[in-house]
Amino acid sequence: MQEVTIMGGDPLTFSLSGEIDSENSDELFEIVMGEYKKSPKDLVFECNRLSFIDSTTLGTFVKILNLAKADGHTLRLTALKPQLKKLFVICALDRIMELE
Repeated sequence: MQEVTIMGGDPLTFSLSGEIDSENSDELFEIVMGEYKKSPKDLVFECNRLSFIDSTTLGTFVKILNLAKADGHTLRLTALKPQLKKLFVICALDRIMELE
């Protein structure tokens, strides 16, 4: 199960918790894009309570990043647990999005 909390602000911030996988990554995309389209700006995902992601979720983050970059904005993930950060590094996604 996942939870996406819209924090708002500038940059547009979301707090993620639980597990995000192929079952619910489309929901994450819809929530984020729904807010982003209202007021496009840089995106931040607070991930300190995120416990699991899969390859589908990685693809969802890339899709979000590509849409944001097309508008001149960035995507940053903060407080990733080491095992989750490792997935981004293995896939070289740390080269295209900011990981803290």
